Amino acid sequence: MTDVAADRTYETLLWELSDDGILTLTLNRPEALNAFTVTMAAELEHAFRRVNGDDSVAAVVVTGSGRAFCAGMDLSREGNVFGLDESLSPTLADLRERLDSTEIADGVRDTGGRVALAIYDCTKPVIAAINGPAVGIGATMTLPMDVRLASTSARIGFVFGRLGIVPEACSSWFLPRLVGVSRALEWTYAAEILSPAEALDGGLVRSVVEPEALLDTAYELARRFVAGRSRVATALTRQMMWRNSAQPHPLDAHRVDSLAMWVTSIGDGKEGVAAFKEKRAPEFTSRAAHLPGWVPWD
Repeated sequence: MTDVAADRTYETLLWELSDDGILTLTLNRPEALNAFTVTMAAELEHAFRRVNGDDSVAAVVVTGSGRAFCAGMDLSREGNVFGLDESLSPTLADLRERLDSTEIADGVRDTGGRVALAIYDCTKPVIAAINGPAVGIGATMTLPMDVRLASTSARIGFVFGRLGIVPEACSSWFLPRLVGVSRALEWTYAAEILSPAEALDGGLVRSVVEPEALLDTAYELARRFVAGRSRVATALTRQMMWRNSAQPHPLDAHRVDSLAMWVTSIGDGKEGVAAFKEKRAPEFTSRAAHLPGWVPWD
């Protein structure tokens, strides 16, 4: 995991860290319904990579300022609204061989995908608190988050078909894993706005709550994830669940599980076993900013 400087200020995000280590990351363009911009993409990517090196952050809750979560890409930009370079003629080989070159990174790569990959690489639990409309990238950016909670005011839409474009932000990888291929295709073909009840029925969101209870519900869930838990074991568990579920054979997961079990058994695991035997709360001391060198294993 790459260390990222922690002294950056953001134009489109609010970074608010509580005393118990719960970071609230708020999309903060309320006058534009938190519409996604190239700047927001860069700041979200930075923020999620920054989280990995910050041991004061135990978990992340993502929400929107004002009445929306994110109304999708800001379509008011001049030229290519997605920030892509129309003078290029990219090939799949370019994306394989020159992915991080300036020309490809800035002119071809999907900005939402860069955000999704940063969330995928995150070593802390991530909860989406969808407080209002979440369409386009506003919907797909939540897919690599671990749990999605929706307000009764939320409206979620994979609306790319209406614009003649395709789902982005690695959503063709994430969405079928969350809701199944058939439902993922139905939602993206139809490009309709889903009600909170439809999103719940489809397995996209964990629960639907009243707007005033949304953040408290997210914070309560975040605390359940991290209070009295080993930071390293939590980080490894998150990465194991996301990455190993895509391995071609369980033996590949077994290799990683074995290394992770060995690491935790000689670390916080010793304290956890001792605390269990002594009938007391454990005092874990590991730091998620210092994971084994084989992480990530792909």
